[in-house]
Amino acid sequence: MEKVEDSRTFKFPEYVFYDGPPFATGLPHYGHILAGTIKDVVTRYAATNGYHVTRRFGWDCHGLPVEYEIDQKLQVKSSDDVKRMGMDVYNEECRSIVMRYSGEWRTTIERLGRWIDFDNDYKTLDTPFMESVWWVFKQLHAKELVYRGFKVMPYSTACHTPLSNFESGLNYKDVNDPAVVVSFPVFLPDGSDGIDGASAYAGIDVAKSRAANASIPAIKNGVIPAGARLCAWTTTPWTLPSNVALCVNPAFTYVAIQSNKSGDVFIVAEARVAELPGYSDGKKKKKGAPDTPPTYTVLHKFPGSDLKGLHYYPLFGTFSKCFTDPLQAYRVCVDGYVTDDSGTGVVHQAPAFGADDNRVCLAHGIIVKGGFIPDPIDDDGRFDEQVSSIGITGIHVKEADKKIVETLKEMKRLVSNNSLVHSYPFCWRSDTPLIYKAVPSWFVKVESIKDRIVANNEKTYWVPSFVKEKRFKDWLVNANDWAVSRNRYWGTPIPIWANDDYSEMEVFGSIAELEERAGLPKGSVTDIHRHKIDHIEVPSRKPGGKPLRRIDEVFDCWFESGSMPYAYIHYPFENKERFEANFPANFIAEGLDQTRGWFYTLMVLSTALFDKPAFQNLVCNGLVLAADGKKMSKRLKNYPDPNLIINSYGADALRLYLINSPVVRAEPLRFKEEGVNGVVRDVFLPWYNAYRFLQQQVERYEMAEGKAFRLTHGSLMELAQSCDNTVDLWVIASASSLVQFIRNEMEHYRLYTVVPRLVGFLESLTNVYLRLNRNRLKGMQEGATDGDCFRALSVLHEVLFLSCRAMSSFTPYIVEMMYQNLRRVMPGSPLESIHYVQFPKADEVIDVATFKVKGGAIDMRTIETSVDRMINILELARQIRNDKGKPVKVPLRRMVICHPDADLIRDLTKVLDIYIKEEMNVEEVVGVSDLGAVAKTKCDPEFSRLGSRAGKRMKEVTTAIRGFGPSEIATLKAGGEVALCGGDLTITVDDVAIKTEYDVAAVAKQHSLAGEYDAKVNDGMLVALDLEQDIKLRSKQAAREIISRAMKLRKSTGLDMGDRADVFVACTANPGEPAWLKEALVQEEATFMEKLKCGVASATLRSSSAVVIGSDEELAVGGEGDAGVNVVVSLAVPTPVASTKCAACSVDAANAYLGMRSRSTLRAECDANGCASFVLDGKKVTLKPGVDFFFSAYDAMKNM
Repeated sequence: MEKVEDSRTFKFPEYVFYDGPPFATGLPHYGHILAGTIKDVVTRYAATNGYHVTRRFGWDCHGLPVEYEIDQKLQVKSSDDVKRMGMDVYNEECRSIVMRYSGEWRTTIERLGRWIDFDNDYKTLDTPFMESVWWVFKQLHAKELVYRGFKVMPYSTACHTPLSNFESGLNYKDVNDPAVVVSFPVFLPDGSDGIDGASAYAGIDVAKSRAANASIPAIKNGVIPAGARLCAWTTTPWTLPSNVALCVNPAFTYVAIQSNKSGDVFIVAEARVAELPGYSDGKKKKKGAPDTPPTYTVLHKFPGSDLKGLHYYPLFGTFSKCFTDPLQAYRVCVDGYVTDDSGTGVVHQAPAFGADDNRVCLAHGIIVKGGFIPDPIDDDGRFDEQVSSIGITGIHVKEADKKIVETLKEMKRLVSNNSLVHSYPFCWRSDTPLIYKAVPSWFVKVESIKDRIVANNEKTYWVPSFVKEKRFKDWLVNANDWAVSRNRYWGTPIPIWANDDYSEMEVFGSIAELEERAGLPKGSVTDIHRHKIDHIEVPSRKPGGKPLRRIDEVFDCWFESGSMPYAYIHYPFENKERFEANFPANFIAEGLDQTRGWFYTLMVLSTALFDKPAFQNLVCNGLVLAADGKKMSKRLKNYPDPNLIINSYGADALRLYLINSPVVRAEPLRFKEEGVNGVVRDVFLPWYNAYRFLQQQVERYEMAEGKAFRLTHGSLMELAQSCDNTVDLWVIASASSLVQFIRNEMEHYRLYTVVPRLVGFLESLTNVYLRLNRNRLKGMQEGATDGDCFRALSVLHEVLFLSCRAMSSFTPYIVEMMYQNLRRVMPGSPLESIHYVQFPKADEVIDVATFKVKGGAIDMRTIETSVDRMINILELARQIRNDKGKPVKVPLRRMVICHPDADLIRDLTKVLDIYIKEEMNVEEVVGVSDLGAVAKTKCDPEFSRLGSRAGKRMKEVTTAIRGFGPSEIATLKAGGEVALCGGDLTITVDDVAIKTEYDVAAVAKQHSLAGEYDAKVNDGMLVALDLEQDIKLRSKQAAREIISRAMKLRKSTGLDMGDRADVFVACTANPGEPAWLKEALVQEEATFMEKLKCGVASATLRSSSAVVIGSDEELAVGGEGDAGVNVVVSLAVPTPVASTKCAACSVDAANAYLGMRSRSTLRAECDANGCASFVLDGKKVTLKPGVDFFFSAYDAMKNM
């Protein structure tokens, strides 16, 4: 399909859509295809509803995804490597790969039918985009929402940069980490702590620490025994060299507990004593098990608050000398963040590597703002020289765990050494474990505007709603300040120029501002990447001040994508009025992971800038998984290539499969190729077959009528108003209902409900409308009025056109293909593409509640019920036929339908009976609505509704309801109430189940079903069939079977619709046909002529000169066994045949002559002269039609 591009919608109101930018450094996967399909469906729908939709594709070009690839390519291990090669070289390497797969993206996205503008795309590396990002930041700074802080942040050691809190939540994995318990000896005033003051670490004053502890409540109360040690549990042993404090929960109960084996005394939370090695309380674990002695003895209990300020001896002396006050560090803090669901209830504090650690240590004066914090980890995540005494210098933190644990064991400070499988954050780009590390960063004050962000979120509409109301809202409520700086190179530079100590700073919001302050010519700065502007200096405004230089950091790429609504149109430098008139956007869509990504940054920045949400409506999709439920993996190759799926099944099939899956409700989808194939089977084939059937029948109509088929109605409404056929109106109503349903669902962005409704409509169209009207659409329905075939074809065309219009947003290819043929027969000048045709408006389709049928013969309010009931009747009749071995080809005399609804019976027997007769091959349909003589109506209570209301009187109520007569039942059916229990209880029709019990024998007797018959009942309706056979019915059956075989023979011999052929039957088992078959061939002449356009004759009458086109194999007609007769059906070129009573010449001579004449020229000659003549043996021979010859063998047979 050629992409539809047109400017005709520019005058329409804007429907604004933001396309979240992907990276082009990788190929598109199913997640991209899914999100792109959702976006395309919604924006196409908007475009067909009178909106102009700008669809610009966007590319994310900066940040870790790009830099990480270059780091791998160039073996960059540290910032020194970048400095050696030059930042300009490094950045240009990054630039060279950002659009690496853009061609593949374009091919795949356009092949999927997505209507998107690649030629006018936006890129986050473009200078106009970056300049708008500067403007955004300056606005935040002006609102005092920006600050520089030293905070513990998630840190990627592989990418050498901090990440934001929401980035750290993007990639969690289950890992097996060490889980160790380490002991910390407590200083005791009496010296019974076992600590040797002479060999203490530098900076540790043992005497002062012992003296300070004398005032601690736990010491004063005598609950800390000699040699007691605090026990802390950790899963990050690599942080232990930086330990400066311990923390307990002041509200918990702690114990001094002694090992009965070693005599060691430990201090842990009472609730966590089981964490101690070999712990057993001596209680029986299983019934009948012997008693075992406890392994520990509790010596004292005390609250955690009594431990506050307690000094302990550190693990390592690495940083003890760095504190000017010997009592500043290595003491117990108290805080409520300590839990008792894991560990020992004692948490070790390393303020450089934990946000809570940092907070607690600041609150207790262990560290001070701007002061010293122990941090021996470099940018690569390796230990530096500060810990050389431990022997771990140069080792990565995760690799150092083992060495540290071994050292602790040697120092006899290791209480237990286990492992723990837990969920741990990984870098979303490098897929390596993150650490938490105190780093300087630039922050946006999200916490100060958090209430406004939450309020703005309430103004948006999400599908599904639970993502907004739970997942996203919870994230917003607990949001922290956003670290927007990255210590990297390839990104939008943060536009801050500052002096060395940040006492003077300037923030620039445009290139022009920078050029003016730096004294540069206007327009001289054309690229604002780091390597292009970092050299620019700005003069200080302070007398004698040093020039200001740009800070090193660049923006987090999420800050850039969050700025996309402004930056992609270079706001406010361009498009100012257009943006402000159309903000917030109407619609965005991305995956569930973007609740902590793009959705979040959009909301933060739009709230900070304009106190508005960035969007009004959002569709959030789930994750597409492999068929086995695992994550799709290129390495494992556990999913089919998207391009192969598209090539095998078509883009429309993949689109509809994804849209119809739970993934559009933010649930996971296990992608299965057979699911895509199922869309082709269940949706496209029935849909295409209906379209193809219409195309064939229009061609047949044009050939039969000798003129082009052209629709005469101007609209569906006009066509409906001229209809008097119930099933026509029913299918128009069904198509109208489909359109109204899609409109309602699309207005609420519920894409996933559309396909089931479409499948239901197509099933009705193909299995009901086409099946019931096949002969009518072929112009072959018995008793059809002039123009009935034309009306039926018009109706089929209109509902197919309506379905194409309704589904054009979902399946752009197949509807375009259909439309190009459908438009051929439309009046006027139809638009050249379905994608220019507007979605059907409310006044273009019918509303069954208000639509009035011509003449008022049909009540549109009940038409769907009547047709649904008819379908039910046909199914019951098929079941009877199957049970009794009477296939539909066997004609039956009568069908009896019983139901108490007189209007329904009237519709079934006076309006829809033609379809029932034809579909079920019955001669008569009889309806009964007065059931007095054939059925009884009974009531049963609905116990679920009445039980609580009737209480103990339920038995009395049940008896009364089951005793209801016609009067009470009629009252309930009419919507009235019936009083029970002396008026204490009133019931309505909802409180009972009304059932009709039929007397099948009475039905049979009333309607003369004296022989073989059968009946079935469903949903209060009885269907009975008279199964008796006679010669007349057998003749009809034979005719039906001969017609079917002749049709198949025409197809197998390659005859076209307009090709004429005579049809013959020959009995091969015994000479001559039985009398009943000969009678059938004449009796069913009208049927043969209607279906085959010729009569059917005995093969014995076929001219000896006739050319046989083909014949089938010997099969029975008119019934099986003795009831039927075996015949061969054959086709022959239409040939006149001599009469057996020909007096003009011999029969053979006449047939020889007639075999050389075409039927049409022979008829013309006879019409002109009254005879045909030829010369035989020198003599003129005259043949009279109807005397000496017949124009067909069938005519000859009739005159025998």
